[in-house]
Amino acid sequence: HVRCYSGHTYPERPSSFATAEREHRVEEVLKTWREPGRLCFQVTTEEGLTFTLEYDEASDIWWLANGG
Repeated sequence: HVRCYSGHTYPERPSSFATAEREHRVEEVLKTWREPGRLCFQVTTEEGLTFTLEYDEASDIWWLANGG
């Protein structure tokens, strides 16, 4: 589950996301990029962890690409 800020478009930037362990609040979006059919965000959490979140536009599904 990903919560995100949606201003002009959806999604503009993630604000928090849940893993099996807990909910993580996004401290900073380090990088945003597009891949075919996907919008990707590299983020750091309040705990200092770095994750890559991917949003699949066709299926409207978020993926946790990596983390730790």
